[in-house]
Amino acid sequence: MQIVRHEANAVYAKAVEANGFVFTAGIVPSKLDADAKAQAAEVLAEIDRLLTLAGTSRSKVVFANLWLADVRHREAVNEAWSAWMGGKDAPARATVEAKLVDPRMLVEIGVIAVK
Repeated sequence: MQIVRHEANAVYAKAVEANGFVFTAGIVPSKLDADAKAQAAEVLAEIDRLLTLAGTSRSKVVFANLWLADVRHREAVNEAWSAWMGGKDAPARATVEAKLVDPRMLVEIGVIAVK
């Protein structure tokens, strides 16, 4: 089985292709002064880029993990998520409240997609 790592460093790869799947790392926003919806939209745009790089797309996402700094951001993040998904191809998904690496980060998202 071939494994392809995209944008890897000594610690992690942003995306990994293996056995017909694409796994992204937990992707975090860079615009830390933005609200939760804007941070989620930024993260989802980066996930789009990574999925394209690995030869797949958001329509083939089968599972997503969402980590929120505060569960009260869930509705704002869901607005960005729904806009991104376009109301179709919904994957299985888990959303949890978690302490993120930087307290200004409000959301982190990782997905698994098929090729």
